[in-house]
Amino acid sequence: MTTELLRELLAAVDERRPVVLATVVSTSRSVPRRAGSKMLVFADGTTSGTVGGGEMESRVCEAAQTVFASRRSTTLSYSLVDPASGDPGVCGGEVELYLEPHMPTTTVYVIGAGHVGHAIVELASWLGYRVVVWDDRADLLDEMIGADGQPVLTVTGSIDEALLAQPIDAHTRVVMVTRNVGLDVEIMPALLTSEAPTIGLMGSSRRWETTKAKLIEAGVDEALFDKVHSPLGVEIAAETPKEIAVSVLAEVIGHEREP
Repeated sequence: MTTELLRELLAAVDERRPVVLATVVSTSRSVPRRAGSKMLVFADGTTSGTVGGGEMESRVCEAAQTVFASRRSTTLSYSLVDPASGDPGVCGGEVELYLEPHMPTTTVYVIGAGHVGHAIVELASWLGYRVVVWDDRADLLDEMIGADGQPVLTVTGSIDEALLAQPIDAHTRVVMVTRNVGLDVEIMPALLTSEAPTIGLMGSSRRWETTKAKLIEAGVDEALFDKVHSPLGVEIAAETPKEIAVSVLAEVIGHEREP
């Protein structure tokens, strides 16, 4: 990999931009690029570098979109002999490519820094997630740490200010462990219109029904509620904050593994 391409790959990872690295791993006979040739494919379809150009490269870009969706590496093999039979070229050789996704680390965005919030932050950081925690009570964030004393990202103030400081993207799982319905009604409109694919809300089904009714009364689009799941967590009869954290992160992992 050239230094410039490596810099682009590292920059994309730092900027939380999904990217697929396509590498020619083996060739035979006449081919446009030899083993080791690489290309970056971004989610918007733009590319950097080349694995041969033409129809073959176009098919690699199409396959990369499937890799983005599955988050799984894949191998492609092409014969470049007879376009009439579907081959993407006429060079006369064969080429094998490896497509490797580099996806942003999933963020667990914890809304609420009480006892349960602390436990979720510690376990999520131990599991390797990027962790952000918000609470409007700034004093609760003073000693917020992750596993093994690792610092975590904390934000306070209004939820709008927090989302400006630490935005929610499509690679974020929001877990709400807040103190009351009133706060939920206040902050959920901003969360519902974010890019978060899921929002988990701790509490009883009745609590969510009460919250939902108040949001509807406030004019929130009911279609946005599809991303909300409540009660939050896998049912394991959890009682302590740490047990609840296990339940919550089990659900997060389950969502991550969904095809």
